[in-house]
Amino acid sequence: MFEVDVRGSALTLTMARAPVNAINREWIDGFGAVLDDLAGRRNVAVLLIRSSQRVFCAGADLKLMRDCFSTDDGPDRMVETVRRLQRLYDRIEALPQVVVGEIGGAAHGGGFELALACDLRVAAENAALGLPEARLGLLPGAGGTQRLSRLAGPGVARRLILTAEVVAGAEARDLGLVQWAVPADRLADFARGVVERIAQLSPAALAACKRCFSAADAHLDAGMLIELLETHKLFNAADTRKRVKAFLDR
Repeated sequence: MFEVDVRGSALTLTMARAPVNAINREWIDGFGAVLDDLAGRRNVAVLLIRSSQRVFCAGADLKLMRDCFSTDDGPDRMVETVRRLQRLYDRIEALPQVVVGEIGGAAHGGGFELALACDLRVAAENAALGLPEARLGLLPGAGGTQRLSRLAGPGVARRLILTAEVVAGAEARDLGLVQWAVPADRLADFARGVVERIAQLSPAALAACKRCFSAADAHLDAGMLIELLETHKLFNAADTRKRVKAFLDR
């Protein structure tokens, strides 16, 4: 599900859950285990998150969604899963290491929220990024409304979330969603170059810079709680269940 490679002061985490790195409870546990291991590697200055699949991460596992919509306690179970995903992405954002996301394909929903938890993002020009949950009567509840607003501003966040728009990597760069967009055949080398440049810097200085950045971002917890409360309401809504059933049936 995950492959880890450590070279010098850089750790590469490659997501390898075929075919689309779909997120389920086991995926969350596995990712958390990698972070547990990273915590013991004091000499690692930078973490690269990438994918060996044709997409970066397509979001929630369809089986998980079916299971949660087929039982009376499904909304509660789904909200608990989203809460765990929030905590995982909070851990990623709070790492002392610089986190770089290499987005070579689709990053939708929870997959794009993973990218938003990274410090830096580089995308292939033909990658597809977005938070299209409103199509299913849902919302991006793993930090999407909060981090996208903070990253690209409320106007861009509202445009993408309220229209369920998915944008290509080049436009994502222009909107401030990613720092770099390059041709797909150059993506791996370009991301590696960014990682190597960061790996030469002082881990202590990088960690200190990240703590300063965090001090400038306040009240995220309150927004995340609202995401959970609204997610629970939507999972109980008849229209949401109708939309999700139509999506799963396809």
